Amino acid sequence: MPDGSLTALLGPSGGGKSTLLRVVAGLEVPDSGTIEFDGQDVTGIPVRDRGIGFCFQHYAPFRHLTVRKNVAFGLEVRKRPKAEIRAKVDELLGLVKIDHLADRYPSQLSGGQRQRMALARALAIEPQLLLLDEPFGALDAQVRQELRVWLRELHEKISVTTVLVTHDQEEAMEVADHLAIINEGRLEQIGHPAEMYDHPANEFVMKFLGPATQLDGSWVRPHDLVVHRDPAEGDFAGTVERVTHLGFEVRVDVTMAEGGPAWVQLSRGAATELDLGPGDPVWISRAASTGQNVVDPAGAPDAATVAQGLAPPATPVSSAEPSTDDLAPSTAR
Repeated sequence: MPDGSLTALLGPSGGGKSTLLRVVAGLEVPDSGTIEFDGQDVTGIPVRDRGIGFCFQHYAPFRHLTVRKNVAFGLEVRKRPKAEIRAKVDELLGLVKIDHLADRYPSQLSGGQRQRMALARALAIEPQLLLLDEPFGALDAQVRQELRVWLRELHEKISVTTVLVTHDQEEAMEVADHLAIINEGRLEQIGHPAEMYDHPANEFVMKFLGPATQLDGSWVRPHDLVVHRDPAEGDFAGTVERVTHLGFEVRVDVTMAEGGPAWVQLSRGAATELDLGPGDPVWISRAASTGQNVVDPAGAPDAATVAQGLAPPATPVSSAEPSTDDLAPSTAR
């Protein structure tokens, strides 16, 4: 991954994301292959000597220490000068916007504040690589949204090479410079978020990165389909089964005359103009720009495509969960 980038490992629960992160960190030993930092093989280097910062979903704070002492812990273990520690901690607490909470204990913080403290603690040792394992997974939706914006802004300021594990597609698309899609221990595709959304390597990536439906045997984005009251050449006939209003958008479920069920995502304005209801006959076509968003189930990438880097070869990994005991060695050399 590029130096200074933020890469999201995205995939369903149990797909191997956290295990891959643990292998990169040195908490797990790979069955084969190597881990390289700046061209140096670090596969056999202990976790404490890899220069990695950790921030997990369950932040494992030192409950008997204040926020300031939590953030300073890694620096104190490394026996840095007190003046340097004080200055660094003050800088980080200001950066993550909890400097006014420096003398509180973890139990006195909200979930979002504890996560900011955990990230400041991980950054204190000036890691060459920052690993974030679903850091916002235990927080409510509104706090997650706020912290996603904050993390993106923070990363632009500090530019530490970062790997974020998440199963939240919106979070990955919003925060990351690059995505790596993992499914059942296999790396499905790597690339920029917009490129992968528009050019998915296979059916799984197409369906996992956003809404998808089938039309004429191919997978397409529902928002790239157009509904007509009157037939035109090339349109596909169907019957409306259900119209569901979802705030700013409307979902129209259709039973196609050929090919089974499909659904279309419409704006409220378009839905109002069409005035659709169950039982109405409709005709569906692809919008002019949908060619890039179509996946033929039979069109899996061949060996030549994999070799060109458009669809990385499958890479199996095993599965395990991090424990707080694994975190302690990372704070000392």
